[in-house]
Parts: sequence; structure tokens; C-alpha cells
Amino acid sequence: MSATAIRFTSTGGPEVLAMTPVEVGAPGIGELRIRHTAVGVNFIDTYHRSGLYPLPLPSGLGLEAAGVVEAIGPEVLDFAVGDRIAYCWGSIGAYATERLIAADHVVPLPDGVSDDAAAAALLKGCTTEFLVERCAKIEAGQTVLVHAAAGGVGQLLVQWLRDTGARVIATAGSDAKAAIARAAGADEVILYHRDPVAEGVATLTNGAGVDVVFDGVGRDTWDGSLKSLKRRGLLVSFGSASGPVTGIDIAVLAREGSLFVTRPTMVDYFTTVEERRLGAAQLFARILDDRLTVSVGQRFALADAADAHRALERRETTGSTILLP
Repeated sequence: MSATAIRFTSTGGPEVLAMTPVEVGAPGIGELRIRHTAVGVNFIDTYHRSGLYPLPLPSGLGLEAAGVVEAIGPEVLDFAVGDRIAYCWGSIGAYATERLIAADHVVPLPDGVSDDAAAAALLKGCTTEFLVERCAKIEAGQTVLVHAAAGGVGQLLVQWLRDTGARVIATAGSDAKAAIARAAGADEVILYHRDPVAEGVATLTNGAGVDVVFDGVGRDTWDGSLKSLKRRGLLVSFGSASGPVTGIDIAVLAREGSLFVTRPTMVDYFTTVEERRLGAAQLFARILDDRLTVSVGQRFALADAADAHRALERRETTGSTILLP
């Protein structure tokens, strides 16, 4: 069955992305054919496109989408044609009108969670779940620093952390983005283009520093993140929006207070069907209970995926970005 998908044959800027006719075919054993209704855009997509995270070429793009089951392959027992589903795991290829995907990488969408919200929030929300609950194991009363708090993951982190009972210090790049971070629940916001982050944290914590830093920015915030931690604090470096962190001198961890650093990835925290369904269920429960608000800041047509990447890389976006097939 024919469909269209965003493909690229060489790495580079957004201009390498092109809408291409593709043949989807019938689902094989354990597979579903999905018609997408909304596709999530994530910063990792730009890493795949640019070659920072190399893929075999030519390649599709995208890890996350919501849609409807169109056909079921042999040995699939948990889904029926017409079911609403979402996913953020499995093989790359979400930037498409239709695709095949393994059924064990898909979760059912509950009534009350829209397709747009699911596509905007599943990868970011499940990232938030494992970062807060299973990686850093945040407890009530801890003080936490969240970089880029107006972004898609940033807003969800702030909300989840506040629901956990943590004190949240956020960073943002403008007054407008600071307002978004505060609306998400940040207790204080540091404008990192105006004030050194570590100095701001020291002032706000009476020199103690924070228990944990969640840093999805990377190279530009690395030093400030380390200097913001209290003794034996934890830096969770989960992204590289400003570029990868390289040339690390491990002795700096001793000099700054016997610090801990981790570079977690979702693939190591969602290794089974049970982990995927449990993490998604926690996310959907918070959305349905209004403890988590999903902000879709931008919508682009699937054919305009290059424009979505340009906006993301220029840091012109707020909240989540989705593509509409």
C-alpha cells in the first residue's frame, strides 16, 4: 500500500529532508500497520538528520507518533483494527502517513488523551518519567535545577517534579520563556543569557547548591551544571541541544564535591513491554488527572518537516512540536 514519508539520502541541514512515496505493505508476524494522525518532533530527530547520531542511509526519521491501527499481522493478540495507539519506541520512521511497526512497541491510547497530546507528549513524557522516577529517584523536599524549562521536556519535568514535591529552579533564555517555566510550576527562574547559572543557584540556595541537575542542553551548560550541584549531587545529562559534551576530565567530579554524572537513554529504561506500558500509563494518568498539561506550541504539515527542524534548532519553539500528515 502506498504512502508518503520524509526521507533523507545524505546527512546535513534541514534541506536534506524530502517527502517521498513509499510502499508500506502488509504487516508481518507481530506487526501492525498504522495510519498516523499526529507525529511528534524531538531534538533527537535533528541529531539523526545531521549525522551526530549516525543512521544507515537512506533513512526515514522520527520516533514518535499517534494513529489508528489499519491492519494486524499474524500472532498479534492485544490490538484490533480501529484501535487508537501511540508509540515512541522501536525503529525510526514516524515521519510518514503510514508505516509498519512491531505491536510490542505500541501502547493503547485511553479515552480523554487526544492524538495531538499523545504525539506531543509520549516520548518527552516517558523520558520525564524515567528521569525523575527511576534515574534520579527524586524525593519530596529535594531542590532540582532544570535547564531549558520552557521546552517540551523542560515543561513536563517541571510539572512532574512539582507533583513529586521537589523545589524547582529553572533556566530559560528570555523573559517570555521564563514566564512559561513559571506557569509550569517553577519556583524560581534564572535567565541564563543574563545571569551566570551557578551564581544564581548559589544565591537561591544560600550557597548549598541543588541535589540534582537535569541538563538536556549539553556543551553550553556543562560547567554551570557541575558548579550548581551540592556535595555528592547528581548531574543527569540527557541531551545535547547545544552540542555534545567532549573531553571530560573525570577529576573535576572530585574537585567539585564528589559529584555523580549519568548520561541515560530511554532505550535502557524501557527494555520490555511491561516497562513501556507502565511508563506510558503513569504519563497518561497524570494527563487525565490534570496533573500534567501538554503544551503543543507548534503544528507543521508533514511536508514542512524541514521548517519544523529549523525552528527547533533556532530555539524558536516552546512546548512540543508536532507534524500533521
